Amino acid sequence: MARTATRYVCSNCGAVSLKYQGKCFECQSWGTLQETRLEPAEKTRRESSSNGLPVLQNLHEANASEFRRTLTGIGELDRVLGGGLMQASAVLVGGEPGIGKSTLMLQLAPRLAPAKVLYISGEESPNQIRERAERLSIRADNLWLIPEVNLERILEIIEREKPALVIIDSIQTIYSGEYQSSAGTITQIRECAAMLIRAAKQQNVILMIIGHITKEGALAGPKALEHMVDTVLQFEGEGYQRYRIVRSVKNRFGSTNEIGVFRMDESGLEEVSNPSEFFISGRRADVPGNAVLAAIEGSRALLVEVQALVTKSNYSMPQRISTGFDLKRMSIILAVLEKRLSIETWGQDVFVKIAGGLKLAEPAADLAIAAAVASGLMNRPVDPATVCCGEIGLAGELRAISDSERRIREAAHLGFKRIVLPEANTRELKPSLRKLPITISGCTTLHEALDRLDI
Repeated sequence: MARTATRYVCSNCGAVSLKYQGKCFECQSWGTLQETRLEPAEKTRRESSSNGLPVLQNLHEANASEFRRTLTGIGELDRVLGGGLMQASAVLVGGEPGIGKSTLMLQLAPRLAPAKVLYISGEESPNQIRERAERLSIRADNLWLIPEVNLERILEIIEREKPALVIIDSIQTIYSGEYQSSAGTITQIRECAAMLIRAAKQQNVILMIIGHITKEGALAGPKALEHMVDTVLQFEGEGYQRYRIVRSVKNRFGSTNEIGVFRMDESGLEEVSNPSEFFISGRRADVPGNAVLAAIEGSRALLVEVQALVTKSNYSMPQRISTGFDLKRMSIILAVLEKRLSIETWGQDVFVKIAGGLKLAEPAADLAIAAAVASGLMNRPVDPATVCCGEIGLAGELRAISDSERRIREAAHLGFKRIVLPEANTRELKPSLRKLPITISGCTTLHEALDRLDI
């Protein structure tokens, strides 16, 4: 009998180590190595025949793909997916417990009728799922519930029923009898996901995998799980908040960083047709420390409220806290304000928050952060009819940003009177933009931009 090998696998990056050590040698994370027992693979004789080899195809002579997209009927979800669900694709859906992952899957099923949908439930009983569907007034005659966690049985059911869509809820509960480790371990998650994806590709089935997240907000399991699937959708927001944001972290069939905005109510998740109104709703225009940013998320322009609170510190080292914005970038902006504009923030606690739970990563958010901080420090409100966007250089200059046309149109659509952006983005504007009821102010320096914002 062959011996079982013991390995230690990092739960963060999937790196394999022969012995246990406190820190992963690959991603430098502490305490992430978990013991895994690997079964020796049986030796198989390689066939020398070339009959099983794939046929070579030239790039320009290959036939058009037979795969097509399937519209879900949920506009925000189709936008995030890049135009609908691609056949024979695998989609990983992650988010905190209770945020709406299972609800979205239930709402998806009746919109695909009459196509057969299998719901593989490893956490909830069929009665629990039926009660949720009745509470949300969901009627799906094409949805079939299967309470099963054994991988081999699930693969047999998929091959026998030949569904159009398979929902796995969740991958952490599925286990294979070929491995001695329990369900939820790295080996089980990785191998079970690989077998399910392989079956979906071979049988032309759409696979939706629900995954839990860690305390840090990342998808549980090795990072290799994200590399195996075609699309990764991440739910953002808190469970107690009314609004949910679905972000495309990875998409082989569309653009990444696309977002969809939903509102949770008694009937489930409803689409928010105009997210900009949601992100700037309820803002106080007469309060210092608020600025409106014209941001780009994927292919969509959004107006987002940036809030900053600057107050005298009671500690020897002032606090710097940011929610929805990178803390290191905020520190750079504070240094530019102090060095180039003599706006001193030492001895002051600075708190920055992006309203609505959105996380901003684009450089164009720099100007809005600087405007909000300067407004809060000087106790002078920003012009409520003005939006801004722009990247700040270390010398205090404003650098060009992308998609300025969409930002201008969105600001004009929501009734703002002025937009402040880098001078480089105003040199080759289309004549149609000049006719919009909004003043386009181009600035070359941060000092000039703050003057235009009445700070």
